[in-house]
Amino acid sequence: MMTSFKKILLGFVLALAGVAAVSANPALAGRWRLDPAQSTALDGWSTLDLVVSLDGSKVALRHELTWGATKATETNTLDTAAPVDAAKYFRIEARHMAVYPAKGGVTHATATWIDSGKTLRIEATTPVEVSQGIVPIRLYSEYRVSELGDVLTVIELRSSRNRPLVYVFKKVPAEAAK
Repeated sequence: MMTSFKKILLGFVLALAGVAAVSANPALAGRWRLDPAQSTALDGWSTLDLVVSLDGSKVALRHELTWGATKATETNTLDTAAPVDAAKYFRIEARHMAVYPAKGGVTHATATWIDSGKTLRIEATTPVEVSQGIVPIRLYSEYRVSELGDVLTVIELRSSRNRPLVYVFKKVPAEAAK
């Protein structure tokens, strides 16, 4: 027989689990194609698809990039329930800016849903190699889906730049993504 305290505690835990389950924006999931005309320069790459997968509190951001015959696929997997430490953390502009991850460096990142679950916010600190040595860069990113669910805007602020990077993606219909 369950005591009143245990019933209350169980109800609270179930309520929290329910809040976590509905906090992710399902419209974010899927394949998104960069619209270069509306985005920050992507020099060094000619195309970029962003594939977003949601699995409970986990969010996977897979970047599929091309430049001529060169193809690259990099994935950042985050968890909205707990911070993550990633040995490989991909930044879209790394090749354009020629600022690469530090060898052996670890990126500390947190992801949370804000704006009543409509926007994914990511805060990360990543070590990079520059001519002066290894320095940490703070990154703040928001992934915002339009009201119609057909446009994704990624806004990224960083401690090393005065201007934000803005990437605008169009949703690729499921049948076209295959």
